[in-house]
Amino acid sequence: MNVAIGADHAGYGLKQALAERLRSTGHVVEDLGTHGTQPVDYPDVAVAVGTAVREGRARRAVLICGSGVGAAIAANKLSGIRAAICHDAYSAHQGVEHDDMNILVLGARVVGPALAGELVEAFLGAEFDGQERHLRRLAKVQALERPSEVVAR
Repeated sequence: MNVAIGADHAGYGLKQALAERLRSTGHVVEDLGTHGTQPVDYPDVAVAVGTAVREGRARRAVLICGSGVGAAIAANKLSGIRAAICHDAYSAHQGVEHDDMNILVLGARVVGPALAGELVEAFLGAEFDGQERHLRRLAKVQALERPSEVVAR
């Protein structure tokens, strides 16, 4: 699978480890930075990673910052992006199966490399199940990207 990966300076070390692990298991990895520990702003990395997914260069992506919170907020501002922070394998695969999550967000100061690897495996191994109730809910989420179509209930 083509996978984009990106991190700010706080996530740099974890990004490097995960990119190596992904390549070793046969994934094609587009590393969108950062490429060192000099401070960078997580919204810039979120835009680069989200753009790779939106343009189809990557089917899925992994985005890392210190807590994961800021990166998730920034990524979710992009149309077509469904990014979520996950700290457990259930959420990592269920987010794809039910919500068609396309970016896994990790907090490098929250999860260690072993758990991060398990989360990425669960995320990349999952597929959207396409059940009617999930399609209906996904359509409502997508409508939120077009505010003129949102109807309060």
